Amino acid sequence: MTYTERKIKEKHLLYLIENKMLVSIEKTANDFDCSKKTVRRMLASLREEGYNIVYCRAIHNYIIRK
Repeated sequence: MTYTERKIKEKHLLYLIENKMLVSIEKTANDFDCSKKTVRRMLASLREEGYNIVYCRAIHNYIIRK
């Protein structure tokens, strides 16, 4: 995966989180054609960029905490 492809996928991952459409890391990994670890690294990268992304156990989904 090139840097550009990764940034596009991170942007789409952020879109999924903002619209509460991120079902699971495993499904996202299958959709992105990468490993679950790569998706977790993308989440970590987004967190480093300043997004406060957390997993909410109540709704079983990732959210951006304000």
